Order: sequence, then structure tokens, then C-alpha cells
Amino acid sequence: MRRRVVVVGAGFGGLAAAVRLAAGGCDVTVLEREAVAGGRAGRLEQAGFAFDTGPSVLTMPELLDELFAVAGEERRDHLALVRLDPAYRAVFHDGSELAVRGSLEAFAAEVHATCGAAEADRLRRLAARLEALYEAEFGTFIDRNFTSALALARPTQMARLARLGGFRRLHPLVASHLTDWRLIRLFTFQAMYAGMSPYRALGVYAVIAYMDMIRGVYGVRGGVHAVAAALAGLAVRAGVDLRLSTPVTQVEVAGGRAVAVRTAGGERVPADVVVLNPDLPVAYHDLLPAAAAPRRVHRLRYSPSCVVVHLGLDRPLDGAAHHNIHFARNYRAGFDDILAGRPQGDPSWFLSVPTLTDPALAPPGGAVGFYLLPCPNLQTAPLDWDARAAAELQAAQERLERAGYGRVNAATVTSAVVTPADWARAGMAAGTPFAASHHFVQTGPFRPANVAPKVGGVVFTGSGTVPGVGVPMVLVSGKLAAERAQTLLGGQRVPAGGRR
Repeated sequence: MRRRVVVVGAGFGGLAAAVRLAAGGCDVTVLEREAVAGGRAGRLEQAGFAFDTGPSVLTMPELLDELFAVAGEERRDHLALVRLDPAYRAVFHDGSELAVRGSLEAFAAEVHATCGAAEADRLRRLAARLEALYEAEFGTFIDRNFTSALALARPTQMARLARLGGFRRLHPLVASHLTDWRLIRLFTFQAMYAGMSPYRALGVYAVIAYMDMIRGVYGVRGGVHAVAAALAGLAVRAGVDLRLSTPVTQVEVAGGRAVAVRTAGGERVPADVVVLNPDLPVAYHDLLPAAAAPRRVHRLRYSPSCVVVHLGLDRPLDGAAHHNIHFARNYRAGFDDILAGRPQGDPSWFLSVPTLTDPALAPPGGAVGFYLLPCPNLQTAPLDWDARAAAELQAAQERLERAGYGRVNAATVTSAVVTPADWARAGMAAGTPFAASHHFVQTGPFRPANVAPKVGGVVFTGSGTVPGVGVPMVLVSGKLAAERAQTLLGGQRVPAGGRR
């Protein structure tokens, strides 16, 4: 008899799990509250402009290739990706710039021209070290379901990570290979999205920079939301019953295990296993019995949040690349401010201009700007963000103008501001889209598990559970959730695809 799986939420993790389970022979129903699939990778359309509401940076496309292959398809037939060159344009307080080029050798040539031949050689050595660190981590600690914390106690693997610097602090690890302060910043800023300062994060998190700076960044025709649309189409072709505009209000539990889900429209959808894609703490609070959440879920520390300003412009932004990072003079102080619950005094910030890859996201001659300013979450700083939203828009426009992007205020046709208060209303704990932080005690087997310990038949996927935050990690989380569901269904085969 075919087993019934209900997936709540059509984010990347939920869709990835659904595709794998359907390909393995399960009857899969996906219930999504919004009118479009994608979860955080949604779509906002205003005045002829199309804005990605979630991730703007896409890396590790081979994980998408693997997922399409599980269903017997080719990703390139449904989704067009292009490796960005430059991946980033980095701008520093002294007016200097560095382009993170689309291949290691091109990047090394850029570093040679800007920082000297010796630093280019050091970059190559760092890239080799990060590749080794990635290879040591991925199959052992990332693409893996843990049964307990004892699974970490493998002396050979731990010794290898230690030799590679995985248990050093991230910033000193990078600085032991590079000498130019600009390059060091480029290889450490990603720690913020894992919820930590690079001065405190462990070196194992350098794999985020490896995925970003060495493996490459990709633009998507149609924006990042096109990835969600492509995965939704893949799921339907694999046999998934995808129901949009269908909010779920409750997981029905009987005899200590999930047996169905209830929708806001009053429908009861039976299930042998339920996969929950909402932010894990919110899923426990809103959908499961009050006593279901383990104590660690109530004690979670969360990553910083961000303010996002979407800008629809009637002209291009002068000098912009697809992705632009502007680093503050006092780099470390920005991390200290945010983690202490203060808005940055001297901010570093990010600008994505997806219309440089796909002009069709704006009316003819126009441009889309995605401005992101890291800020405290609501757990550390419960500010009145609704009252601050208008000021954040003005500050973003002024900051872009000072940075040389042109008369942004006059060119703005439409705009939207997203603050931590909006992230919280969208169902993200502590008002952050970056989920629980990746402190050591919230990583790997110490992160909230992707199986509910007190309710049978419930599996989690998404950035709030293993392996963590970011599009690649969430796609892996869908794979791990499918494997967990397979176990709960009594060993029914779920295609896993190759390990990377």
C-alpha cells in the first residue's frame, strides 16, 4: 500500500522532500498557505517590477541538478542559471574595490593586480585549504542525519578537521592565510548569516565562504523565485498534489503520533508522516501540541535579522554589479553592535541588482534593487520597526546615492520595506529570516532535530533544523527529511541522489 505523506509548506526544503518522497513511491500532498510556492523565496510584484522576497544569492547549483535527476529530469530544461562574473563587487571605506571573479584563476589575477603576486598565491593556498575543509565536512557533518551527539565522536574525522583549522576561530584562520585586510573581510563576512561574529565563529564555517567565493555564485533567469517555481513544477510532474492558498492550522495527533493535518478551510488530510517546512520553533508552537517542543527549542538563540528595501527604479544603477557588498570602516564594530542588540553605527550593507542578469524583472529601461542591511533580531532588540520603516527607506536611498549609484530617490517608481517585524508576521521566530544561530551548541546533532522526539511521524525541514541556513543547506535539509520519513514509513526507498 502506498504511504501518505503530507508536507506543510512549499519552501525549498518542503519541495525537495516532496520530490524525493514522490519519486520513492509515496502519495505526497503539499499544503502551502500562500498563493505561490517558494516559502521565503517568494515573489512581490508592484508597478510592473518583480522582486524576490527572500534569498538573492544562489550557490551550489549541483544540488538542484541532483534533485531534478532524482525525478528523471534535467535541471537545464526547466531553469536557466548563469555563473556571475563578477560574483561580487566589493567596495571598501577607503574607496578601493575588489571584484570576486567567476573562476579562481580570474579571481587570483584580480588579486594579483590589486594586492600583489604574493597575496594571489596566498589566495590559491586558502582556496585549497577551504576545499579540503569542505570535503572533510560535507558528507560527515552536513549531508547527514545524526542519531545522537555521540555521532560526532569519530577520532579520525575530528583530527582531520582540527588539522585543517576547523576548530580555530574563523577570522584568525583566514588571516593566517591572507594578509590583505580587504580579502580577509571578503572571506569572513558570511559568518553574520550563520548568526555569529567571524571573531567568535569556528573555522568550520569557512565552508560558507568556500561555497560563495570559490565554488561560484549564480544568477537565475526570472530571479531566485524562479527556482521555487521550477521545483514546484518538478514536484507536480513527479506526482505531488500541490495545493496553494491552503493554510494548515493543526497537526492532528492520536495515540502519540501524527495522523492527519487540519486546514483553515476545515479539511482533514490523513497522513502516515507529516513533514513540516515552517520555521521550526513556529511549527512547534502553532501546529503541534503544547508539550511537543523539546526544551532546547524554547532556549534557542537566533541569528541577526535584516532590513530589506525593494526598489523599483526607472533607470539603471550607475556602476552596479549583480551583487555589491559595501564594507564599513570599522568592520568588527558592526558585528559587535548587532550581536549586542544595537543597530550598526557604521554599517556594512549589501545591494543586489537582479535586472543585470534578467532585465525582464523590470519595465523597459528600469532596474530592480534589493538592499539589505543587517540588524538585530527581535530577541535581542524588540524595537518598534513599524515606526522606523519609512526612515529605513530614506536611509537606503541616501546611502545608495552616497555610494555613487546615481539619483536613486528621483528614480524610485515603487518600493517596499521589510523589517524584523515583517519577518515575524511572516512566521519567522525572533523576526529573522536566518533562523536559529549556528553556535556550536546549535549545530549538527545539537541543532533542533528534524524528527519530533515527543510526537511520532513528524519530520522537519528548512533552515531551523539540520543542517542549517542558506539555500544549499535547506535543499540538503529536504533530502535529510525525506530520509527520516523513509525510516518512519518502515524503510520505503527514497531516492537520495549522489553525495557532493
